[in-house]
Amino acid sequence: MTIEDKTVLVTGANRGIGQALVEEALRRGARRVYAGTRQALAHSDERVTPLILDVTDAAQIQAAVEAVDSLDILINNAGLALYDDLSDRAAIEQHLAVNLFGTYAVTQAFLPLLAQSRGAIVNGLSIAAFASLPMIPAYSISKAATFSLSQSLRALLAGQGVSVHAVLTGPTDTEMSRGLDVPKASPQSVARAIFDGVENGDEDIFPDPLSQSVAESWRGGATKAMERQNASLVAAEPAAS
Repeated sequence: MTIEDKTVLVTGANRGIGQALVEEALRRGARRVYAGTRQALAHSDERVTPLILDVTDAAQIQAAVEAVDSLDILINNAGLALYDDLSDRAAIEQHLAVNLFGTYAVTQAFLPLLAQSRGAIVNGLSIAAFASLPMIPAYSISKAATFSLSQSLRALLAGQGVSVHAVLTGPTDTEMSRGLDVPKASPQSVARAIFDGVENGDEDIFPDPLSQSVAESWRGGATKAMERQNASLVAAEPAAS
């Protein structure tokens, strides 16, 4: 998979990593970049097509599908991260609505186009999917669930030629992590690493120094081996008569 001459859709494209992904896709020669945002977006490059797209709004998702003729790469970048202490169930539900069910809904809606192009799904996750950040536990729960979703989709869609990439991002200098006093990668460097991972065919992408520190142990570990073993069961299932 190369980005040049491809059609890319990025959700949450108005700021942070999403905005950097739009610019990096253009830099790599994408033919068309659909920029999904909750508010109207203007862009000077004629290859960018703005879409009003709240990933929790079924009507907006359907309208976006109708506006896209073809699609090679779907990047589920839109996300929510709020501080909480697990005392309010509504906080968990709010994070799941955006980070898990929003990703699921957008993916299902665009799957016919991706199957037609034998394209790629890129799910923006977090290393909090591996180890919860206790100051944002609802966020961590939602990202762990979305990581499991990504693994399941990877196995289930392989037969259709659709690849699924999980991006396990560490601290990045965006509004979402502004309150964390830790070293952070730039959104631009993360965007570059994400597209490098897609072009290299990496199933799991570790796009910054902190996440890269666990990449080798994850890829060669027992849990990743179990994922591959479980995925083989899908391929082994007999076809329905």
